[in-house]
Amino acid sequence: MRAKAEKKRGPPTIVVRQAPGKRSRALVQCGPITIPAAIGRSGRTARKREGDGATPIAAMSVLSGFVRGDRVRALPTALPMRRIRSDMLWCDEPGHPSYNRLVKAPFKPSHEEMKRADGLYDVCLVLDWNISSRRRNRGSAIFFHLIRPGFEPTAGCVAVELRDMRRLMKVIQKGTVVKVIG
Repeated sequence: MRAKAEKKRGPPTIVVRQAPGKRSRALVQCGPITIPAAIGRSGRTARKREGDGATPIAAMSVLSGFVRGDRVRALPTALPMRRIRSDMLWCDEPGHPSYNRLVKAPFKPSHEEMKRADGLYDVCLVLDWNISSRRRNRGSAIFFHLIRPGFEPTAGCVAVELRDMRRLMKVIQKGTVVKVIG
């Protein structure tokens, strides 16, 4: 008797589709798991621009992640995760050479703090939007992160509750694709 060859599975795909009724709400599906999410205040767009408040319609690989180790513990995942430090910033200044990159404080050009007081980036996954191939003004800091209370819209990211992020982190790995559909 011949043993069946097992199919080698690649990283999972996470599908993000707009929820009915509100353009800044979404449903995130990964296999049998479907969870509510928030997306950009302007909904989704195929023509993402810096500051437009829209979530790009695209298939974006998960590159890496950040975690606030002082707030979130025991996060089982195969994804490389870096502990957030207070000097970590993300450059969102389109004219700067470090546009859409992690930078270190002190940093005068426009940026976002990674160690946020509001907890949005306590678990923050970096999506490959305008990173591998950067273009000025195409959008920066498109992350998969934690949500504000009341499912408030994001500035263009995908956001879920911590308990749902924990469920997803069990299957997320480098190369997992987050596919925002139109």
